[in-house]
Amino acid sequence: MEKSKMRNTVIYIHGKGGSPDEAEHYKALFPQNDVFGLDYHAQTPWEAKREFPTLFHRVCEGYRSVVLIANSIGAFFAMNALYEENIERAFFISPVVNMEKLICNMMLWSNVTENDLREKKEIETDLGETLSWAYLCYVRENPLVWTVPTAILYGAKDNLTSYDTVSEFALEHGASLTVMKNGEHWFHTEEQMSFLDDWLKGAF
Repeated sequence: MEKSKMRNTVIYIHGKGGSPDEAEHYKALFPQNDVFGLDYHAQTPWEAKREFPTLFHRVCEGYRSVVLIANSIGAFFAMNALYEENIERAFFISPVVNMEKLICNMMLWSNVTENDLREKKEIETDLGETLSWAYLCYVRENPLVWTVPTAILYGAKDNLTSYDTVSEFALEHGASLTVMKNGEHWFHTEEQMSFLDDWLKGAF
């Protein structure tokens, strides 16, 4: 596709188990912009830090400005890997904003102590997630640095990130925060997607 320096682009970064094809949903919301889904394979923040900049530059080269839409852990990966890139604005949907707290919560829910994880390195849980000592150490040693103007959409029924955690992040980073009373971590119902679309159109 020929890129024009007079056009803007919207980059969508999916969450765990998602797909870059989800970017198709956003094309109707941004008819004046080219919309792309970032087709990444990273499973850890250090892999994302290696992979994301290359993909970002490949997709965004030649555009006048770049807007980022990121979902769940996609937002965490983006903040970890793209904080030095020229991004005009960011829109985060159910973002993971404090990975250390999330990992510690998962340890608590699974009755895993820090000593257990340090000793075993990796522990599978009944939550369907594998706890990793290397992952926990990485997020502690690499705190997020994010200065892009950001708007956040949060579901009040989010089971991964508490309201206090996301509101603290929003306050610290000067981000706007919109809460959907019936929203979940995964925005997928007709009501939730309608709310998401209205939020994006109103905030863009």
